Amino acid sequence: MKFNIRSKQFEVTEALKDYVEKKLGKVERYFEAPPTSEVNVTLSLVKGLQAVEVTIPLPGVMLRAEERHQDMYAAVDLVVDKLERQIRKHKTKVNRRIRQESGMRDLFKIDTSSYHEDEDDYELVRTKRFTLKPMDIDEAILQMNMVGHNFFVFANSDTEKVNVVYKRNDGKYGLIEPAQ
Repeated sequence: MKFNIRSKQFEVTEALKDYVEKKLGKVERYFEAPPTSEVNVTLSLVKGLQAVEVTIPLPGVMLRAEERHQDMYAAVDLVVDKLERQIRKHKTKVNRRIRQESGMRDLFKIDTSSYHEDEDDYELVRTKRFTLKPMDIDEAILQMNMVGHNFFVFANSDTEKVNVVYKRNDGKYGLIEPAQ
């Protein structure tokens, strides 16, 4: 794997760079062939904590994980654990479809011993239904803050489409809207 390691607010030491490459290199064992895409790693300081963000673009799937910890090395370990869980979940999904589709068959190694390992991770425990009231983005943010959630689904009065506003880790807000 090729690594693109960037940092914000500090300089990356060779020891840290080597540690990141060594730890992230462990995820290669989940693939039939090492990914040819570039692994993007961003190391930064966020609210007094060490933050690691990793993005691995693959054919048909984007793996992304972010972790924060007081120690950068511990944050790297946590982000690798999170990526491994994502890969196992996706591998289980691919294994379920392997008899029906052939497009992603060669992306992940097939390990039948862990086939049922992550099935319970997708257990749906609650369904909510509600009427979407048309509102603008500012009103949706106010509603989200009033109910104390970190996201809010609404009908955007400007576009007449379903949108989601959410609170970001940096305290600002984001908007998810359909393309087109």
